[in-house]
Formats: sequence, C-alpha cells, structure tokens
Amino acid sequence: MTEATDVPVPAVDWDAAGAIQAATARARAYADQAKAPNTLRGYRADWRHFTAWCEDTGQVSMPASPETVAVYLSDLAGAGYKANTIRRRISAISQAHQIASEATPTSHASVRAVWSGIRRVHGSASSQKAPTLTDDVREMVAALPVDLSGLRDRALLLVGFAGAFRRSELVGLDATDIEAVREGMIVTIRRSKTDQEGQGRKIGIPRGQHPATCPVRAVQAWVKAAGIEVGPLFRGVDRHGNLGAGRLSDRAVALVVKRSADMIGLDPAHYAGHSLRAGLATSAAAAGVSERAIMNQTGHRSVDILRRYIREGSLFRENAAGGVGL
Repeated sequence: MTEATDVPVPAVDWDAAGAIQAATARARAYADQAKAPNTLRGYRADWRHFTAWCEDTGQVSMPASPETVAVYLSDLAGAGYKANTIRRRISAISQAHQIASEATPTSHASVRAVWSGIRRVHGSASSQKAPTLTDDVREMVAALPVDLSGLRDRALLLVGFAGAFRRSELVGLDATDIEAVREGMIVTIRRSKTDQEGQGRKIGIPRGQHPATCPVRAVQAWVKAAGIEVGPLFRGVDRHGNLGAGRLSDRAVALVVKRSADMIGLDPAHYAGHSLRAGLATSAAAAGVSERAIMNQTGHRSVDILRRYIREGSLFRENAAGGVGL
C-alpha cells in the first residue's frame, strides 16, 4: 500500500469572497425594485403599525401566529378601519414573512375566515374621485388664464384627459417623449404602474376637433412659450412667471385639477389627478366607444377594473328601462 498524502487546502480567495458579497448586495437591490416605491413605502408603514400593535398587546410579530393576525384584523375592523386598509395590512404582513423566509400566517384558514367576515360586515363600495367629463374639461381649459402657468395647465389637463394618463405618467414625461405626426402626436410612456420593467408604451393623441381644446395645439403652445426642448415636459412656474427646471410632482397634478374644478364651480374635494383618467374612460363609454378601444388608451389589462370606471358612463346607454316606452 502506498502511504496517503495530505491534500493541500487552497487559501481563501478574498477577492472572490468580496465579489460574492457584492453580487449578494446587488441581488437584494434588484429584489427591492420588484415592487413600485409607493407600494414598498405602504408595506413598510403597514408593517410598522402591526409591530407596534404587537408590542402594545404583548404579541410576537415575527413570526406571527395565525391567532395573532386574526385578533389584529378584528381589532382593526372594530376600530373602524376600512376594508381596503385592512386588505393592505394583510398583504404587508404576508410580504414581511415571505422576505424573512417564515411561514405566512395570513394564509391560515382562521385568518381567511376572519377576513371574509370583515368583508361581509364592514365591506363597502370604494369611494372614487369624480371623473372630469368632456364638458368639464372644456370649461376648465376655457377658464384658465393665458399666462405661462395657464398654458401649462391647459396642456396638462388636455393631454392627461385625452391620454387617460396616471399622474405619475404625466409628470414623468420628457419633451423628447412627444412626437408630432400628421394625425396628432405619439406619446411614449417609458414606465408606468403596470410596466415596472420599463418596456414602454406608445399612445396616440389625435388632434382635437376644436382649436381651443386640441391637446396637440395645447402642448405645442406650452413648449414654445416655455422654450422647452429637452428635459421634463411639465415643470413648475412660480408666481412671477418664472419657469422651473425640475418636473412637477404628482401632487401638483392633483392641485391643478382641483383648482380648475373650483374655477368652474365644482367641489374640488371630489376631484383629483385621477379624475382625468377616469373621465376619459367614462366619457368614451358614454359615447359608445368599445371597451377594447378604451383599454388601448388607458392601458388597463383587466376588463373588470376598467368597468369600474366606465359603469357610470354606461348607465343610460342601452338601458333596459329606456326601451319599454315609459
């Protein structure tokens, strides 16, 4: 027999170890980007509420037992929290446990039973902001001043309505995202709520039938007056009429809509940035536009969700009571 020899142990390659650590950090960063920033912020706030409740009541938050979660949900319902808020808290608890590689208590039968009971007892129709219909938008833009801020607001309202854009999509537009064509203009949305991977989507904005409410003319007038060639399309304008360099916030879009609604006698509390998007869907449905065409403009992937917007616009179209001869 030959005598066995010791196999030398290779020295630790610290460069390789560092590369692994860097790759791990990148993996965590990519995982953080899997959900939109607003969603992540909401989850963190909801998780903080749950952990604080657990501390106050002497419960364990991680890992939480199904019984703890069930009592927590019951406590929320008893305190008057809306069903949508409770649903979001359930999602946050589930996400936190999945990230920690712990069993998700929200999937337990006892938690599902409590949640089902809460929906049955406390569930109610969600209150949405009122849509700005076509006539509303016409009056809004007619009431705007002819200064620089008025030109901006006119372009924002008309493009937001005609494109059925979300607030984030509107404020995310750059001047180079607008392409003038014979039929109107093509707007490129580079990232949206339903396109977190940034594949992009092109939306056609046709020329308006009336010069005063034509989205294409409104954008051209705003860009020319502001001298914008590159960078953010919609920017701030101070009270002295000076153009800012940074893009508007999504909250600013809501303020423009509210202010414009107030100018024509509508209650601003009932309107927000989302009113433009809902208004196009509602107005189009009332005009007999097909659901397919509306979805192409709004970017909705679910017909059920779209119908929440257009139901009001369809109330008197092909109405059963309207055809019985009363």
